[in-house]
Amino acid sequence: MADNKKIWLASPHMSDEGFEMQYVQEAFDTNWVAPLGPNVNEFEKELAAKVGSKHAAAMTSGTGAIHLALKAAGVGEGDIVFCPTLTFSATANPIIYQNATPVFIDSDYETWNMDASALEAAFEKYGDKVKAVLVVHLYGLSADMDKIIEICSRYNVTVIEDAAESLGAYYKGKHTGTFGEFGVFSFNGNKIITTSGGGMLVSNDEEKIKKVRFWSTQSRDAARHYQHSELGFNYRMSNVVAGIGRGQLKVLEQRVAKKKYIFEFYKRELGSLKDVNFMPINDWNEPNYWLSVMTLKGKVRPLDVMEALEKENIESRPVWKPMHMQPFFADYDYIGSDVSEKLFENGVCLPSDTKMTDEDLERICSIIKGLWV
Repeated sequence: MADNKKIWLASPHMSDEGFEMQYVQEAFDTNWVAPLGPNVNEFEKELAAKVGSKHAAAMTSGTGAIHLALKAAGVGEGDIVFCPTLTFSATANPIIYQNATPVFIDSDYETWNMDASALEAAFEKYGDKVKAVLVVHLYGLSADMDKIIEICSRYNVTVIEDAAESLGAYYKGKHTGTFGEFGVFSFNGNKIITTSGGGMLVSNDEEKIKKVRFWSTQSRDAARHYQHSELGFNYRMSNVVAGIGRGQLKVLEQRVAKKKYIFEFYKRELGSLKDVNFMPINDWNEPNYWLSVMTLKGKVRPLDVMEALEKENIESRPVWKPMHMQPFFADYDYIGSDVSEKLFENGVCLPSDTKMTDEDLERICSIIKGLWV
């Protein structure tokens, strides 16, 4: 094919209006380039208002936000934290940071997220040893939060939502990340909006958010000299980065609309191919369609698709490899059947870059269709 332009899976997309540069320039003009400053404060307020949470703390990463959410929930050595197995390792790693023990929970086909029946079975096994449940909204699809919240409330454990991939997604009309005691968002370069790197912790608990801000700025006590009574972390977002985030937040709805357009384009063009299915869109779930994912159950395998696209300079990816299959986490308990393994085995993440044109999408679909000829 003559056109060999690189197409990315998901790359940063700055606003056409230049909103980001306005805030960044303001940071330079006022010399607020060091960590903290007006952009950080305003980004926290604007993000919290956008998702309907009362308070927020801007962090260097979503991973750092998960870490301090676990710490704020009182998770420590000897505690068990339930975590979906089908996720990126950044969800699970902070459990280890807190010297706690992860137990991995399978997905269901209805949501691709935490299976409520497997969660129930896990509670029956571990009972009062469980301190928190981490819920992930995979690829911008909401987990079935009513069922999960009901179970967790019964066992009186803290719910932390890893909404790193689902900013702009809704469950029954409410933003993901606002059902549990804590919600976490990511602004990594591949996310639906980006600050180049960064994250946000949201909560309705003002005191917990204040404490997280304290820990994330090296736990510096209110003293004239440098004094530290608690272990601190260097997790606070910089004022320059927060400026990018403020500008990006203005185009979130545009990005969600384009992601949905991409998904529907693929489903229309590829959905009739033999043994092809797409990620589930439930009537109670309004996803942000962060990545468009299809599953293959016939002779054409995900690797065939990825290699065909790669030859044409187009990036695609496998579905996340489940945590219980990862070498580092292999010795930790896993509750469920084989749903997450099947999704990993049969799934492929298609290019979902919001800068793609119809011509780009047609090019991708033409290559994929060629595998069925």
